[in-house]
Amino acid sequence: MGLTSHKVLALSALVSVLLVVGTVWLWPRLARGGWAAVCGRIGTIVATQLAVVCTLGLAANNSFAFYSSWDDLLGTADNGPVTVENQFADGRRTAGIQQIGNENVRGANTVGRDPAVVGRLERIRIPGATTGLATEGYVYLPPQYFQPEYQNRRFPAAVAITGFPGDAKNLVTKLNYPATELQQIREGKMKPTVLVLMRPSPAMPRDTECEDVPGGPQAESYFAKDVPAAIRGSYRVGDAPGDWGLVGNSTGGYCALKLAMKHPEVFSAAVSLSGYYRAADDPTTGDLFGGQQQRRNEADLAWRLANLPHPGVALLVGGSKEGDGDYYESTRQFVAAAKGGPTRVSSITLETGGHNFNTWNRMLPASLDWLSEHLNAPS
Repeated sequence: MGLTSHKVLALSALVSVLLVVGTVWLWPRLARGGWAAVCGRIGTIVATQLAVVCTLGLAANNSFAFYSSWDDLLGTADNGPVTVENQFADGRRTAGIQQIGNENVRGANTVGRDPAVVGRLERIRIPGATTGLATEGYVYLPPQYFQPEYQNRRFPAAVAITGFPGDAKNLVTKLNYPATELQQIREGKMKPTVLVLMRPSPAMPRDTECEDVPGGPQAESYFAKDVPAAIRGSYRVGDAPGDWGLVGNSTGGYCALKLAMKHPEVFSAAVSLSGYYRAADDPTTGDLFGGQQQRRNEADLAWRLANLPHPGVALLVGGSKEGDGDYYESTRQFVAAAKGGPTRVSSITLETGGHNFNTWNRMLPASLDWLSEHLNAPS
């Protein structure tokens, strides 16, 4: 039986109930002294607690689609290459960025710490000159950034956004963007690109959904205006069309698509890994639209494709057929709505995969390769 099977949940619930009833029935017999009785009491308590926790965990997983199968849960799912399906055949500090420290790039057979060999990961704080917002994140500078033949070149940049309420560090420790890019560069599959690793809200603990909230935080402007300006002022990155892209998972995936669709003059391409297509509406978001239905509509990406001119951007959507709620059906509708217009949509479709880092790790190398193809080379 599969991890998300209702039979597994029902069996776990039944075992929990039987253990509770058994504990009540046995408890008077275990009340006497002696090691056997003490061990019996401890055993019944532990078994009951474990059964209840397992049942609650299964129920939560079925509701939120964290893991789609036992292999997904245990990390033994197929990690082979994935296929992208196309819809159509020196660091200056002039913009106020505060460098907090350097960290090592892990994985990808990194030997030594020479930045000209493995690149450099910098922890930074990115201020918003126009919005007054600020958040901490990371910048990964690829090895070429430090090599003499590239010393006068500007690099393409990609803003990577994690899910809410995740921390930017998840993009280093759980998805490991730096090591993945380094490996793809070494294999000749990706152009050297500056990665800007960020959390999805510059106004924590509120989930802004990368939206300019009336009378509230201007998160969309922060990502579309302030972040590129600050990074360009502190690093050798380009500002020409095709120099900037986006990639994100979950909330970050929604943000990536929305920012590219609303600001094609800034971002030429975006990747969404298990992202959704309309803004969340829950206690963490509050009222994002000031009660204005038009603003809510414009944050619905399928509505935008159906009612507004299509922007000339390239988008990649990645996720699974089974194990991630209604992702597959909503993605099919989004891809279909984009056909026939200047918005080009490609896709990665896994047979199974939950809403988790295991699934996103499987898609990340191909996603970065695709994004690199749609960005300029260092120039």
